[in-house]
Parts: sequence; C-alpha cells; structure tokens
Amino acid sequence: MCSTRFSRQFLALALAAGMLAQPAVAQQGGGQPPSPVTVVTLEPQTITLTSTLPGRVVASAVAEVRPQVAGIITERHFAEGSHVEQGDLLYTIDPATYDAAVQQANASVAAAQAQLAAAERDEKRVTELLDRRVGTQQAVDDARTAREQAQAQVLVAQAQLTSAQIELDRTSIHARLSGEIGRSDVSSGALVTTGQTSALAVIRNIDTVYVDVTQSAADVLRWRRRGSATEPGVEDQTVQLRLADGTIYEQTGMLTAAEPHVDEQTGVVVLRLTFDNPDKLLLPGMYVQVQMPTATVDNVYVVPQEGVTRDRRGNPTALVVNADNVVEMRPLEIIEDRGNAWVVDSGFNPGDRIIVAGLQKTAPGATVVPQEREAATDAMTE
Repeated sequence: MCSTRFSRQFLALALAAGMLAQPAVAQQGGGQPPSPVTVVTLEPQTITLTSTLPGRVVASAVAEVRPQVAGIITERHFAEGSHVEQGDLLYTIDPATYDAAVQQANASVAAAQAQLAAAERDEKRVTELLDRRVGTQQAVDDARTAREQAQAQVLVAQAQLTSAQIELDRTSIHARLSGEIGRSDVSSGALVTTGQTSALAVIRNIDTVYVDVTQSAADVLRWRRRGSATEPGVEDQTVQLRLADGTIYEQTGMLTAAEPHVDEQTGVVVLRLTFDNPDKLLLPGMYVQVQMPTATVDNVYVVPQEGVTRDRRGNPTALVVNADNVVEMRPLEIIEDRGNAWVVDSGFNPGDRIIVAGLQKTAPGATVVPQEREAATDAMTE
C-alpha cells in the first residue's frame, strides 16, 4: 500500500517537472535570432557593353633612312633614340667624288656657253654679209643651225650640272620625317650603296599612334547591319587601352578604320584605332588589349561578383532579401564581366537587395537583418 502511494507521488512529480521543463526547452531552441548580412541595393542601368581584343601598337608614320648615293660615311650627326625634326642632318657621305663631278659639269656648261657665243657671232656675221649681198642664204641657214645646236648643248650641260649637284647634295642625308629616330645600323667609315637592303636608321612618329586589333567577321557584320560601316552600333565611340602590366592607359582612343578584307585563314578583320601619345608611353610593337564598345543595353544590373555564386550545374545564382527580410534565391543570366562586377540582364527587379557578405550564415527562406554596404563601411570608419 505504501509502495503504491510512493509510486503515484513520484509519477506526479515527474509529470510536473516535464511540464516545467517544456517551456524552458522551447525558449532555448525554438528559434535562432536573424543573421546579419551585408546587402547592396540594385537599380537598372543603361551601359555600353565592351569586348576585349588583342592588338599591337603601330607608329602613325615611319621613314627608313636610306642612302641615295654610294660612298663612305664620314660622320653621324644625331644621338640614337633622340627626337629629330624634318630636315635635320643625319649622316654625311664623303663628297669628294661628287664635288669633282659638279666641277666637271660646271666646266661643260662654260664650254657649251662659249660655243653658243661663237655660234651667235657667226650667225650675226653671215647675216650682215647677206644684207650687203655678199653672203648666201645657205650660209645664214647653216649659221642659224649651228647656233641652235649650241643652245641645245648648253641645256644639256646645265642638266648634267643639276644632276651632279643633286648627287652632291645627297651626300648629306637629312630627315624626311619628324619623330623618334632609333639606333644607327652604320658607323663612320662604313661603305653604303644605293639600293642596299638595310636602312641606316628608322624614324617613327609616335606623337599619335595606331593600335591594330582583330575582330571576327561575324561581329563586323553585326555592326554594319546596325548602320555603321566601320564602328559598332553604340553612341560612345571612345576606346580604352589596357597595357601589358595590366594598367589602363589614361588616354582614350577612337576607332578610325577597318580593313575591307577578311583573312581567309583566321576569318578576322583588322581594325585600326588612334590614340594620342603625348608621353611617348606607347611604343611600336607593344602588345595591348583594347576594350572595344560593342553595344548599348538598357535595364541591366551591375552586380558585385562576391554576391554571385554557382549551383551544382554551374549556373549563376544570387541570394536576395525581399521586403519581409526573407532570403530568396534568384537564377541569373550574365552578359559579361566588368572589373569586379557582373553585368546581369535577367534575375533582378528594381530595388532588389543582393547579399554580398554573410552568405555562409544564411539560406533561402531564412530571415536576416540586412545592412547596406555603405552603412557598414561608414560604421567601421567611425
């Protein structure tokens, strides 16, 4: 009897303890507090899409310095790698032979002029004799012919003198172009000849340079169908240049020409861009990458890359906080990358808040405490 009463009391106490513990358990594990996340509010934009193309820098003008007469180089008058102006003296070829030819041509001119003077006197003499009815018309005609031949000989001698003078002048080699002159391939004492295969030096104008890039023929066709023969169908025609060290060139360029020919082997067209080069930073032959504008698109979103993840199939997704601060997963369609962001044309609505920090602490359907990235940065700064 006593044992039964003890059992009933124990059962009553156990039930009471369970009823008291139930609210405590519910209070401890019934719901985790919302996780804080950092978000960025997205708004649609109109942007210009770009395509990155490889290219090479080309000088806007090139002049090879070549000898036009043969001879021995006696002096070089420029510093290699310096700037030269059109008309500057670059080389001197030994002029002795050509100076002698000029002197010989001068003598030939003098002899021809003397012969002309004698022929003119003879013509005058026989003409006076004919007037006195002493000479004959035949003698006058012969004298006139001799005078005309002497005049022709003077012209020939003067032409020979001019040619000899030109040859002499060519012993002084002048710059035909203003620009930067490279290294000299000859030194004093070297023999140069006309028509030699190697240039003495090369002058390049790099105040303005060209950048030749290649683009697929399909893209060029798309541009032409938009109504432009050489340029993409975008309003902003400026082109940016990325240098070999990864930095962006401070000067913007313009697309100025397209080669009207498609390479049969590669199926590409060569496009020519023009860039100002005031600091001579761009050198001919340098490899660069051009960010070519290809199209203007409306109602797209520029999304930070840290807010975009990939599902098991590799498709891009993002976590968005709705008006109730509940996390939603959105599938995305990415057009291209832009620096540290993605250009997305599908998956977002105006005003959506994408989670960019705290992704590991939340999941779709969870309630979060969103905080704008700018506010978080300001708080840390303060």
